[in-house]
Amino acid sequence: MRFKPVPEPPAALADVATIRAAVPERPDERIDCCARLIERTYLEERDEAADWLTFLRALELAADGPAGFAQTSNEIDPESLRTAFRERVVGVVGILETLEAADRPLEPADICNRVRTRASGEEALERTERLLEWAELLELVAVDSGRYRLR
Repeated sequence: MRFKPVPEPPAALADVATIRAAVPERPDERIDCCARLIERTYLEERDEAADWLTFLRALELAADGPAGFAQTSNEIDPESLRTAFRERVVGVVGILETLEAADRPLEPADICNRVRTRASGEEALERTERLLEWAELLELVAVDSGRYRLR
Protein backbone atom coordinates (compact mmCIF):
# COMPACT_ATOMS: atom_id res chain seq x y z
CA MET A 1 0.00 0.00 0.00
CA ARG A 2 1.23 3.50 -0.87
CA PHE A 3 0.28 6.65 1.02
CA LYS A 4 -0.20 10.18 -0.22
CA PRO A 5 -0.40 12.55 2.80
CA VAL A 6 2.96 14.12 3.64
CA PRO A 7 3.08 16.45 6.64
CA GLU A 8 5.54 19.28 6.99
CA PRO A 9 8.81 17.67 8.07
CA PRO A 10 9.97 18.36 11.61
CA ALA A 11 13.21 20.15 12.45
CA ALA A 12 14.84 16.89 13.53
CA LEU A 13 14.26 13.18 13.10
CA ALA A 14 13.85 12.90 16.89
CA ASP A 15 10.55 14.78 16.53
CA VAL A 16 9.14 11.80 14.63
CA ALA A 17 9.63 9.75 17.80
CA THR A 18 7.85 12.42 19.85
CA ILE A 19 4.84 12.40 17.55
CA ARG A 20 4.79 8.61 17.37
CA ALA A 21 4.88 8.44 21.19
CA ALA A 22 1.57 10.35 21.24
CA VAL A 23 -0.11 7.51 19.30
CA PRO A 24 -1.72 4.99 21.67
CA GLU A 25 0.30 1.86 22.35
CA ARG A 26 -2.84 -0.24 21.82
CA PRO A 27 -5.88 0.56 19.68
CA ASP A 28 -8.83 1.97 21.60
CA GLU A 29 -11.92 3.16 19.76
CA ARG A 30 -12.67 5.58 22.62
CA ILE A 31 -9.49 7.58 21.93
CA ASP A 32 -9.60 10.48 19.48
CA CYS A 33 -6.11 10.03 18.05
CA CYS A 34 -6.02 13.38 16.24
CA ALA A 35 -6.96 15.24 19.43
CA ARG A 36 -4.38 13.21 21.34
CA LEU A 37 -1.59 14.21 18.92
CA ILE A 38 -2.60 17.87 19.23
CA GLU A 39 -2.63 17.66 23.04
CA ARG A 40 0.73 15.89 23.33
CA THR A 41 2.82 17.40 20.52
CA TYR A 42 3.48 20.69 18.77
CA LEU A 43 0.77 19.92 16.18
CA GLU A 44 -2.05 22.47 16.20
CA GLU A 45 -4.66 21.41 13.65
CA ARG A 46 -6.75 18.30 13.24
CA ASP A 47 -5.92 17.96 9.52
CA GLU A 48 -2.22 18.16 10.35
CA ALA A 49 -2.62 15.42 12.99
CA ALA A 50 -4.57 13.25 10.53
CA ASP A 51 -1.79 13.64 7.94
CA TRP A 52 0.77 12.62 10.56
CA LEU A 53 -1.21 9.52 11.53
CA THR A 54 -1.36 8.44 7.89
CA PHE A 55 2.32 9.28 7.37
CA LEU A 56 3.27 7.24 10.45
CA ARG A 57 1.41 4.35 8.82
CA ALA A 58 3.46 4.88 5.66
CA LEU A 59 6.66 4.78 7.73
CA GLU A 60 5.34 1.62 9.42
CA LEU A 61 5.42 3.30 12.84
CA ALA A 62 1.65 3.16 13.37
CA ALA A 63 -1.17 0.86 12.29
CA ASP A 64 -4.86 1.56 11.80
CA GLY A 65 -7.37 -1.14 12.65
CA PRO A 66 -11.06 -1.44 13.47
CA ALA A 67 -10.47 -0.12 17.00
CA GLY A 68 -8.26 2.80 15.89
CA PHE A 69 -4.61 3.71 15.59
CA ALA A 70 -1.79 2.17 17.58
CA GLN A 71 1.98 2.24 17.56
CA THR A 72 3.73 -0.63 15.83
CA SER A 73 6.64 -2.42 17.48
CA ASN A 74 9.01 -1.17 14.76
CA GLU A 75 12.05 0.75 15.92
CA ILE A 76 12.64 4.26 14.68
CA ASP A 77 15.88 3.64 12.87
CA PRO A 78 16.98 5.77 9.91
CA GLU A 79 17.48 2.90 7.43
CA SER A 80 14.01 1.45 8.06
CA LEU A 81 12.48 4.91 7.74
CA ARG A 82 14.32 5.52 4.45
CA THR A 83 13.11 2.19 3.07
CA ALA A 84 9.49 2.76 4.09
CA PHE A 85 9.59 6.34 2.77
CA ARG A 86 10.90 5.18 -0.62
CA GLU A 87 8.54 2.22 -0.95
CA ARG A 88 5.34 3.46 0.68
CA VAL A 89 4.99 7.21 0.00
CA VAL A 90 3.54 8.29 -3.34
CA GLY A 91 5.96 10.31 -5.46
CA VAL A 92 9.22 9.51 -3.70
CA VAL A 93 10.48 7.01 -6.27
CA GLY A 94 9.85 9.45 -9.13
CA ILE A 95 11.76 12.21 -7.36
CA LEU A 96 14.71 9.97 -6.53
CA GLU A 97 14.82 8.58 -10.08
CA THR A 98 14.74 12.12 -11.47
CA LEU A 99 17.68 13.12 -9.29
CA GLU A 100 19.57 9.96 -10.24
CA ALA A 101 19.14 10.72 -13.94
CA ALA A 102 20.12 14.38 -13.59
CA ASP A 103 23.61 15.50 -14.53
CA ARG A 104 23.52 18.33 -11.97
CA PRO A 105 21.68 19.28 -8.75
CA LEU A 106 18.12 20.40 -9.41
CA GLU A 107 15.76 22.96 -7.91
CA PRO A 108 12.37 21.72 -6.68
CA ALA A 109 10.56 23.32 -9.64
CA ASP A 110 12.82 21.46 -12.10
CA ILE A 111 12.18 18.18 -10.31
CA CYS A 112 8.44 18.85 -10.22
CA ASN A 113 8.39 19.52 -13.96
CA ARG A 114 10.20 16.25 -14.70
CA VAL A 115 8.07 14.01 -12.46
CA ARG A 116 4.70 12.80 -13.70
CA THR A 117 1.95 13.68 -11.27
CA ARG A 118 -1.81 14.11 -11.25
CA ALA A 119 -1.51 17.36 -9.34
CA SER A 120 -0.46 20.48 -11.15
CA GLY A 121 0.86 23.93 -10.48
CA GLU A 122 1.42 25.16 -6.96
CA GLU A 123 -0.03 22.03 -5.31
CA ALA A 124 2.41 19.75 -7.13
CA LEU A 125 5.35 22.04 -6.34
CA GLU A 126 4.44 22.23 -2.63
CA ARG A 127 4.19 18.45 -2.43
CA THR A 128 7.52 18.03 -4.25
CA GLU A 129 9.15 20.46 -1.83
CA ARG A 130 7.78 18.59 1.20
CA LEU A 131 8.96 15.25 -0.20
CA LEU A 132 12.41 16.72 -0.83
CA GLU A 133 12.57 18.12 2.71
CA TRP A 134 11.68 14.68 4.09
CA ALA A 135 14.25 13.07 1.79
CA GLU A 136 16.86 15.48 3.13
CA LEU A 137 15.85 14.77 6.75
CA LEU A 138 16.15 11.04 6.03
CA GLU A 139 19.53 11.62 4.35
CA LEU A 140 18.46 10.38 0.93
CA VAL A 141 19.31 13.69 -0.71
CA ALA A 142 21.58 16.63 -0.03
CA VAL A 143 20.71 20.26 -0.67
CA ASP A 144 23.01 23.15 -1.47
CA SER A 145 21.75 26.63 -2.34
CA GLY A 146 18.23 25.30 -2.93
CA ARG A 147 19.36 22.57 -5.34
CA TYR A 148 19.00 18.87 -4.57
CA ARG A 149 21.11 15.85 -5.46
CA LEU A 150 21.17 12.21 -4.35
CA ARG A 151 23.52 11.32 -1.51
